[in-house]
Amino acid sequence: MAPQGLVNAVKNDKFHRLIIVYAVPDEGLVLTVGRYRRTLLDSVVFRVGLLAALRSRKLNGQIIGVMITASHNPPDDNGVKLVDPMESWEAYGTTLANAPSDDKLLGAYENIIGECHIKLDTKANVVFARDTRASGPHLISILIEALKATNTDYTDYKLLTTPQLHYITRCLNTKGSPHEYGEPTEQGYYEKTASSLKAAMQGRQFSGSVTVDCANGVGGPKLRELMKHLPSASEGGLEINVVNDDVLKPERLNHQCGADFVKTNQRAPPSSHAAPMTRCASLDGDADRIIFYFNDADGTFRLLDGDRIATLAALFIGDLSRSAGLGEKLKVGVVQTAYANGASTAYVTQDLRLPVVCTATGVKHLHHAATKFDVGVYFEANGHGTVVFSDLALKRINKYAPQSPAQSSALDTLRALTALINQTVGDALSDLLLVEVILAHKGWGPKEWDLTYTDLPNRLVRVEVADRSIFKAVDAERRLESPPGVQAQIDAAVRKFKNGRSFARASGTEDAVRVYAEAATRSETEDLAQKVATIVRQAGG
Repeated sequence: MAPQGLVNAVKNDKFHRLIIVYAVPDEGLVLTVGRYRRTLLDSVVFRVGLLAALRSRKLNGQIIGVMITASHNPPDDNGVKLVDPMESWEAYGTTLANAPSDDKLLGAYENIIGECHIKLDTKANVVFARDTRASGPHLISILIEALKATNTDYTDYKLLTTPQLHYITRCLNTKGSPHEYGEPTEQGYYEKTASSLKAAMQGRQFSGSVTVDCANGVGGPKLRELMKHLPSASEGGLEINVVNDDVLKPERLNHQCGADFVKTNQRAPPSSHAAPMTRCASLDGDADRIIFYFNDADGTFRLLDGDRIATLAALFIGDLSRSAGLGEKLKVGVVQTAYANGASTAYVTQDLRLPVVCTATGVKHLHHAATKFDVGVYFEANGHGTVVFSDLALKRINKYAPQSPAQSSALDTLRALTALINQTVGDALSDLLLVEVILAHKGWGPKEWDLTYTDLPNRLVRVEVADRSIFKAVDAERRLESPPGVQAQIDAAVRKFKNGRSFARASGTEDAVRVYAEAATRSETEDLAQKVATIVRQAGG
């Protein structure tokens, strides 16, 4: 428990009135810091405000970011993301979100103060922004109430993409330090991105145009603003055709468009009328993920998802490192989840000869694993990911003296990439430009990119079970340790199929288990998926 002085400090009338007002709704739900129907979020957002203030004080006044968004979810949903410069406080967030009464909430709040030795007289700083959802302004007003009640300094950045808020938070926290990340403004984001794109191109020309579906979300106006800082196509710049950027009608957000729609349905948005062989990309609602695709000459849809982006980036950065004379000094690695296509893993390990690490699902796991490499490339199959460079890698890249003009050119490109890539989080806008830079350097179109390897057919099946908690996964969620004997049955089923691989993972939000399967042919994949689904269904009761 917190010392009595700290307990008394939080028991002011306004604070206590607000924790009563924003009690957890009686919906029989277990809440986490995440996404919900907007009517359930008042209490969650208020409590995230309390958490953000405590986290800032714990870090001696460092800036904590709060983003109001529900990403790829329907427009009536909303959610909240915490932008933290260090480790996650997810457990504390869950505790606060589910405190069933005002007394329990106050007790949980005081416990965090005590356990973390937080001094309430330390200055707290929070920055926040939102996407284009209609419920955003209301939720922001609740967040502000929490920050005012805890005497927290705050700045409202209005409408931003989630990666832009991450960028600004990093810039504010590193300002004046040896690791200064950039100018902590939206304008600074555009200027850094534009100047690094020019430097990375090294005079090469873009080939053709790219059509970008912005999911009718905040990425639309922000991409158009970024384009004002880039050279036009007539000036030798990239021709970007923006579609689905209507933010005046919130109900159109993610409706038959966006990255999740394209990946789930394996087709372009109906509103996209791109010609065959034209590069296309789709963002999600808050522009922190991107996937690419095209229709080939005979009209067949071809998806270039997060696995493809990761392998393209790893290929190019690995080649650049060697060409710059840093091949032996930079360890480049790729981080994937169990959902990565097995063909992509084989391509990285066998063709690129780079190490691959598999982690549990969730960006926080991938990002942490990526920091263990000098250059860590991570993307989930859904298109959320980035590249991170260690401090040692940045030092070597920036201080290395090239031994030839060829090394100098490669080194200049590599240095520019470290600035073009938003290393704080997956960023659809900077990832879009990263891919375009690589394709320009290699002289590739989407077909050449697609031909780097052939995906194994795969299938994802949802199986309803009575109690998902009995399914315990280990080994980066690739194997089940319980119920006993289930994994042995899955292994036996997999052995019957060429290139077979399958795993079962409990859902985090519902009583269901998701079964992933892949094999050499489409029919074998479907057969394996159904066999493993039957095993799970029988074990789940």
